[in-house]
Amino acid sequence: MATRSEFRSIKAGQAPTLAERLVDPFQRFGQLGAAGGLLLLAMAAIAMVWANSPWGHSYHHLWHELKVALKIGDESAIALSVGHWINDLVMAVFFLFVGLEIKREVIEGELSSPKKAALPVAAALGGMLVPAGIYAAIHLGNGLTMRGWGVPMATDIAFALGVLALLGKRVPSGLKLFLTSLAIADDLGALLVIAIFYTENLDLQSLGIAAVIMAVLVAMGIAGFRSLILYMLVGLVLWWFVFHSGIHSTIAGVLLAMAIPARPRVDARRFLAFTREALDEFERDLTPGGAKYRKTTSDQQEMVQAVENASVVAGSPLHRLEHVLGPWVAFLIVPVFALANSGVAIGGHGGEVAGADSVEAEVRVGVGVALGLLLGKPIGVFLFSLAAVKMGLGALPSGVRWAHIHGVSWLAGIGFTMALFIANLAFKGHDRLLDGAKLGILGGSAIAAVVGLVILLMVGRKQTGA
Repeated sequence: MATRSEFRSIKAGQAPTLAERLVDPFQRFGQLGAAGGLLLLAMAAIAMVWANSPWGHSYHHLWHELKVALKIGDESAIALSVGHWINDLVMAVFFLFVGLEIKREVIEGELSSPKKAALPVAAALGGMLVPAGIYAAIHLGNGLTMRGWGVPMATDIAFALGVLALLGKRVPSGLKLFLTSLAIADDLGALLVIAIFYTENLDLQSLGIAAVIMAVLVAMGIAGFRSLILYMLVGLVLWWFVFHSGIHSTIAGVLLAMAIPARPRVDARRFLAFTREALDEFERDLTPGGAKYRKTTSDQQEMVQAVENASVVAGSPLHRLEHVLGPWVAFLIVPVFALANSGVAIGGHGGEVAGADSVEAEVRVGVGVALGLLLGKPIGVFLFSLAAVKMGLGALPSGVRWAHIHGVSWLAGIGFTMALFIANLAFKGHDRLLDGAKLGILGGSAIAAVVGLVILLMVGRKQTGA
């Protein structure tokens, strides 16, 4: 019987063309589970080296000073730095992808029922509350630095799963499922924190128009519109008004994801019957023998097109969009975000500054973030998971032991993308505090990744007796 990989590789057994040989190394890298995380790490390292090199001023100028204006007619509607465009518009696509993942998991995945969701949701809840509590305890009484309490709450799903992928078969498949569900539930919590606690002054008129546009998107789904291009165009209008509403504009991506239809147009049996009939028609026109066997008639091409059209309506718009966005998010959007936001000029602010933006405050922010990730995440994830299982609310996945949960709880301390994003919101206009948060995120995430990897390696060796 053919395996899934054989079905997905129709060209198996054929000699590759020159073009296929040229792009094959890049395709194989893209298929690595850790590829996105490795690229993310590389971009963060480049940003740090660049920001602290003799050309460090160019880093700051490119991302934070160079303005790009979006003009309508003769008026300049929005003028933002390149970094702000990345954080406000490009990252809206990232949040669209996150929203699609959350919706899929809630509808058909590990968050689709209370029994399935109990363990990862409990783990995510502990992984948010305990880090925020540790940070808040360190900054109690300082209103400005306290704004960073949301920074160590976030888990970077791509980076964490990338580290886990490095272990291959040394860890049970159920552990990856647990970490994925935990990180998605964590993302949902982070989105709520951003929308509720990091919202600026509201423009009720823009917010009202955004609500009307959201209602239009929902009505489109009910009416049966399935064109992704149409949804994206309306989503751009939604982004415009969310941007002006005071709520962070990336939330528009999540709202758009919630409106994307998740159900296929036709059921599986009808799709199966139709494609079988089309393939039977295709087979009747086959001409056996030699090179002619590889040629197709116009009737066969019609059958190929019919199967392609059937595949579109048999798949949900949600799955199609998630499939399209996945590579762009992993290999372009998130790496560019890391490049634009990870650069910290060590000692680049000059001498001591009095007040809330002092060197002491910068260090305290960094320490609070790092301790939240390094202590809060492992403690919160492990203890809340243990409590959920002991209370009978959930159960460990098949083949997963508490030692595995211990290792994964450290991997949950990899904050990175979402943590950097929240840090930019929390310390907007306070560069010194933002740099402190970034150093805490980068340092804490790196240590958490190494510790989690070592623990899981040791658990894997004990199981295999190596």
